[in-house]
Amino acid sequence: METDRFYFRQLLSGVDFATDDQAAAQMVNFVYLVGDRSAGKCMIVDPAYAVGELIDIAGQDGMTVTDVLATHYHPDHVGGSIMGLKIEGIAELLRRIDIPIHVQRTEAEWVTRTTGVSEDHLRQHDSGDIVRVGAFDVALVHTPGHTPGSQCFSVGDLLIAGDTLFLDGCGRTDLPGSDPAQMYDSLQVLAALPNSTIVYPGHRYSEPAFESLGVVKATNYVFKPPTKQAWLEWFGR
Repeated sequence: METDRFYFRQLLSGVDFATDDQAAAQMVNFVYLVGDRSAGKCMIVDPAYAVGELIDIAGQDGMTVTDVLATHYHPDHVGGSIMGLKIEGIAELLRRIDIPIHVQRTEAEWVTRTTGVSEDHLRQHDSGDIVRVGAFDVALVHTPGHTPGSQCFSVGDLLIAGDTLFLDGCGRTDLPGSDPAQMYDSLQVLAALPNSTIVYPGHRYSEPAFESLGVVKATNYVFKPPTKQAWLEWFGR
């Protein structure tokens, strides 16, 4: 990967943007900008809070936002109502710029219900599909478990893991649409990636903001159960 050409930013809600939004600060969501400096184009991963600020941040870097990548349908990642709060998300983004929203196929209905965005704005994908930005390919990896259509994004040696895998723990499996057995299988898919892969999670639930997969597998308790049955006895309750 041409590292000088590759554009990548990890932005923390309540710190790097949406600094006056208490909910954003409490939820500690990460948003990612992924793009090609030479082309001046980037994608934005999981814009929920202060989407105008996110577009401006990219613009200050000389980048135009051309696509949205959505890890899953929860409001703190794509917008909607949660705990009585209204999060602007992709609905507001589309009022500012008309760009495609890339979702996993089984997640499309959930995204439209949560955000009110029409399916016409969604690009529905299967696992293994590639979305290209400039000279760079972003591979979409279906990782159900937290939600039916959760997906991660792999580009070069980076993995944007959403709420499938945190540096400490994984996404909840006791929510509507969650499935502990599917989560176990998805974690095994991610565990098979090279240990040098750098994991970028959907929330900052641990002190480091990112870590190598090798370290995550060695330290994260979700990889401790030796079998699927043992994992389900622990996490499937």
